[in-house]
Amino acid sequence: MTIFLVLAPYGVFTVAMLTTSAVVSLLLAAATCLAVIAIDAVRGRQVKILGAGSAVVFAGIAGYLLLVDASLSGWVVRLCVDTGIFLISLGSLVLRRPFTLQYALESVPAEIAAMPGFLRANYVITAAWTAAMALMAVGNIAMIVVPGLPLWTGLAVAFAARNCAIYFTKWYPEYRRIKDSAPPARALPETR
Repeated sequence: MTIFLVLAPYGVFTVAMLTTSAVVSLLLAAATCLAVIAIDAVRGRQVKILGAGSAVVFAGIAGYLLLVDASLSGWVVRLCVDTGIFLISLGSLVLRRPFTLQYALESVPAEIAAMPGFLRANYVITAAWTAAMALMAVGNIAMIVVPGLPLWTGLAVAFAARNCAIYFTKWYPEYRRIKDSAPPARALPETR
């Protein structure tokens, strides 16, 4: 359920970009971010870096389109969104507060959060999402630079990058748990 709420604004933005204007798509995505923040507040959870930052990115780009330059193409708008989310993700790493940590702390017991590899795992998962955002931006750049590419090309890159990051987010904690709980090789009895 958490991953659905985290990704909901981006899903709304993607679908809306196929059916309506960029400004409406951005405003719908910003409203979805605010709705997710409200859901967290009702549940007594803290405001997330990614949710609040995404709301600012969506609203900021919509404001730019409304007040400065309404002629940006859909691919440029997508590139701006992906770049904004990339900067939020990268910024959370640089500031030593990986954005995934807020979600992880709310979904695991305290004894797991206290494990030595827990923080490192969040750095790795946030780095994976940062790489996915970079790949999505590269896909958008390709669509801008080579306008003859079919629409599905840019969408396929975004879909693949996002789904790889989702899979990695689910797989990596279990991998670390198994790896960290395995006895050291020299602790195993010798077989003859």
